[in-house]
Amino acid sequence: MVYRIHFTVQDLARTRVAEAPMPLHELELAARALQSRCRPARLDAWRRRARGQLSVQARAVLALMPAVGCSPGFLSPARAGGVEELLEQVRSTPREQVRAGVLATARCRPSLPVWARRLADDASLFAELCTGLGHLHACLLAPYWGRFTEQLAVDRTLRLQQLLTGGVEDLLTRANPQWMRWKAPVLEVRMVSGADRDLYLGGEGLLLVPSMFGARAAVTEGRPHAVSYPACPSQRPGELTPLACVPGQGRVPGVSMLLGRTRTVVLTTIAEHEGCSTKELAARAGIAPASASEHATVLREAGLICSLRHRNSVLHSLTPLGLALLNAPEDV
Repeated sequence: MVYRIHFTVQDLARTRVAEAPMPLHELELAARALQSRCRPARLDAWRRRARGQLSVQARAVLALMPAVGCSPGFLSPARAGGVEELLEQVRSTPREQVRAGVLATARCRPSLPVWARRLADDASLFAELCTGLGHLHACLLAPYWGRFTEQLAVDRTLRLQQLLTGGVEDLLTRANPQWMRWKAPVLEVRMVSGADRDLYLGGEGLLLVPSMFGARAAVTEGRPHAVSYPACPSQRPGELTPLACVPGQGRVPGVSMLLGRTRTVVLTTIAEHEGCSTKELAARAGIAPASASEHATVLREAGLICSLRHRNSVLHSLTPLGLALLNAPEDV
């Protein structure tokens, strides 16, 4: 079964990749991953840690976000912003929108908890659910947000290269070939839930949303219509663990070796030219390609940049830790 997303010329022109993380959208994908068995080598340790920390309210949210199947859209808007700001927007959801969201979910999920049908009329119950949403974010996403931000920066670099070299159709073809297939003018998204339907974008375009936890492809209808896909699927990350240090809270070990003039120029060049190739980096920094590659390796091992192979090139982007280093006061 597939989701068929129909494009016009205007839709192709307005299709883009998300510029920033979308915390509540990613939270839903994390909640689904928590309850599935996908990617055990990467996620099982994360699952064990998370399950031991879940509050009663957070478990109630999980009941509305199953491993497979629909969930109320008002809980996971595809919007960027601060977590508290987005949670406040959820708390302010009009009752009629809550009722419509629950009813739509109940139609495709007969197993929806009985208490969910009271959400629109029971303010106390709805407040508890919103509290649980905050708890769930603190447990599932907050410790890993810096890592996801790094992944997003690397993925955007890759998608930009695809867009520049092959256009929007190449971007749609290569974003997630295992689950998404471009058959002009339709993007077919294979759905584990068995959903089979047509979606017409109406000239508004499609938002592509890279995800740390989404293992497949998920379609979100709304304004804008969005499709999530795994960020940097060609990379093979190890077990998901919290970051050992927080960007901006101190200097990284071994930072003294980064204070040399040439390496500082290389780091600054990457910061000013996100997604530059090693060849471009060498030209802009005024050094030999072999030297640029060597310095990039040291910076990458120190966690200050991310590198991603694209065709015959290696593309470099700054990490939050690298940005924190460049922005640190000179007397620190």
